[in-house]
Amino acid sequence: MRFSRNATGTLFVGGALSLTLVALAYPAMLGVNTVSASGTRVVAQTQWGPLTEADRDFVVKVRAAGLWEYPVGQLGLQKGQSQAVKIASKHLIDGHAALDASCRKISTMLNITIPNIASPQQEGFVNTLKADSGKQFDIDFANILRVTHGSIFNTIAKIRSTTKNTVVRALADQANATVLDHITVMEQTGLVNFDQVLFQETTPPKLPAKDLTPPPPAAGQPQVVLTPPVDTTTQPPILPGESSPGTGGAGGTAASPSPTVG
Repeated sequence: MRFSRNATGTLFVGGALSLTLVALAYPAMLGVNTVSASGTRVVAQTQWGPLTEADRDFVVKVRAAGLWEYPVGQLGLQKGQSQAVKIASKHLIDGHAALDASCRKISTMLNITIPNIASPQQEGFVNTLKADSGKQFDIDFANILRVTHGSIFNTIAKIRSTTKNTVVRALADQANATVLDHITVMEQTGLVNFDQVLFQETTPPKLPAKDLTPPPPAAGQPQVVLTPPVDTTTQPPILPGESSPGTGGAGGTAASPSPTVG
């Protein structure tokens, strides 16, 4: 199938969101010239605990994931051939709108610069699905998204188990529930090629860092907001330090925080 034929030599190479903790947090803008391999270097002391390179990069990556998966969910509602793909598409939109609200809040709390567009690799996934039609769309949709969510799953667990920052820990909890939900709905389409997915998840990407890195936002550019659907069932959680559900978001209107629904 096309997923397999195009896997090598294109933007979709190896574990699509391999999420190696390097060079994805705009080091020049943050006064950092290099990013340590382990990601454990503390870049800021905050009232919510120390912020490491890995913590900071995780917030950027969660934001970038939503910037391409949310529009892919919209594509799935338009082009999906099966009811299972349409259901999975609604989960993408719902889950990433809630994650985005948290990322925008946390980026302000921790002074992290977050992107307004996804990485070139991630934009390549969107372009592939835009060009698809019929059953091929459903096949590529289920397999690309199963690879990307499977690839980030271990990273979320590592951040959750190692971070000393309470707001990053809350984002990891939310991301864990959301990604597991999205893995499940992709598998429920019945279209996932597990042998191919495992190969993609375990093959390191052969792309330059610039293709794996979302560009920083232009100066003065309004922050992109992923708007929750009117029938949303997933809300961003209350973050540490928020005293009530009415606490405002960062850079846009977000739904009232409450515990995440998977």
